[in-house]
Amino acid sequence: MNEPSAAAATDPAPASPFELRDQRLVAAPLVRRMVAFMYEGVLLFGVLFTLNLVYYGFTKQTNARQTHTPLLVLTFFLGTYFIYFWIRGGQTLAQKTWHLRVLTAQGHPMSPRRALARYMASWLWFLPPLMLIAALGLAKSPWTVFGLLGAWVALYALSALLHPRRQFWHDALCDTAVVYIRPAPLPVL
Repeated sequence: MNEPSAAAATDPAPASPFELRDQRLVAAPLVRRMVAFMYEGVLLFGVLFTLNLVYYGFTKQTNARQTHTPLLVLTFFLGTYFIYFWIRGGQTLAQKTWHLRVLTAQGHPMSPRRALARYMASWLWFLPPLMLIAALGLAKSPWTVFGLLGAWVALYALSALLHPRRQFWHDALCDTAVVYIRPAPLPVL
């Protein structure tokens, strides 16, 4: 056996581009994931604002307290945006900007079923405080609503630091990981 072949036979398999712990992916840094989360919120705010404008224009509603169940259903189905992009490359627009990708914990692309499960589980970001607000009748004060939502989002995000692989709990439930992808270096001119 010649020398290069012997060296190749003893070298371990090439390293994964992602950090692994016990053959499972470790999440991207929390700050990067939260900045992408906020950027996603800005993008979705624009979409929801437009959706509200169109909805209230077509229904001729002047009071937000009137029936708006169809609008809530449409808002919930904005999840198709997330599911579509997670299946087709693992990145939403904000995740692409911040070089993040959602994969299974083993580093594979997500199936449609897993993407749907992750979307449903990601409502953990908002449902607990919204249910508390509804149960206690606190919806009259916008400051209370935003305060409780903000406090919950911060606690939920920080709770990822308690997980061994730094996962958000909805990722742990769905066996997925949001990982950092190093951008390709720019060509030198």
